[in-house]
Amino acid sequence: MAAQTRALVSAQWLADAVRNHLVGPKLRVLDASWYLPKTKRDPRAEFARTHVPGASFFDIDECCDKSSALDHMLPTSSHFSRYVGALGIGNDTHVVVYDTSDFGSFGAPRVWWMFRLFGHNRVSVLDGGLRNWLADGHPVTPDHCEPESSEFAATVNQAWVKSYEDVLENTRTQQVQVVDARSAGRFRGTEPEPRDDTLPGHFPGTINMPFPSFLDASGKELETEGLSKLFREAGVDLEKPLWATCGSGVTACHVVLAAHLLGHPGVCVYDGSWSEWFKRASPEHIISEGEGKKV
Repeated sequence: MAAQTRALVSAQWLADAVRNHLVGPKLRVLDASWYLPKTKRDPRAEFARTHVPGASFFDIDECCDKSSALDHMLPTSSHFSRYVGALGIGNDTHVVVYDTSDFGSFGAPRVWWMFRLFGHNRVSVLDGGLRNWLADGHPVTPDHCEPESSEFAATVNQAWVKSYEDVLENTRTQQVQVVDARSAGRFRGTEPEPRDDTLPGHFPGTINMPFPSFLDASGKELETEGLSKLFREAGVDLEKPLWATCGSGVTACHVVLAAHLLGHPGVCVYDGSWSEWFKRASPEHIISEGEGKKV
């Protein structure tokens, strides 16, 4: 089934699968919605009210390293295996991930990336998310039935994950291109960060590509030509190593997905992203047009 390795599936493709009762052990649908606290949205409550038929809820704040002081840092392989196994996902299951963002896609690429990171390539993002699913008139339901659990064996590709130390070293050597997927205002330091303990800005050598720029007006992913143009105009060479960062490692995965669609899998993610960097970096490693970090 070629669709198993497509990074994007259309609402029509998924609607046909739902209608033909294909959602089950071989095809699982996940609502991976996540929002910053300031948005005052409760994705789990929204899921309980309405979701794609047969979907389960994937919570990145549950499937994470609970021992870290930072938000939703990656879980261990065994934690990931247990969590997705409980959602009825095995190593041969095709997973389709979506979210309910008004952008069309927000957190879904993070979960798509997590599956790939843990060795599972049979994963797709629903192009345009629930926003387009609804716009196309496809059905939703409040009904939810816990899937029968499955065995899942994860093998992590640690090389795809970058640490604070990796990024700090790269600010010195400038060996690797780093793209920051936050908004231009947060990147420049002129708009507030959504977390109260963090000021906006960026670290030296980063290139700003706000994640909504990868989406068209309807919330679907740009065609390859449009994506290529974005990277080209930003001065990013996809033939060379590339890392992605954002606020807390979620929207950075839009950069990974876009590069993947252009035939460049393996863009790495700085998991701690700006929320870690701001806490740990010295003032000279924080560039801001607003007030910088106090010594």
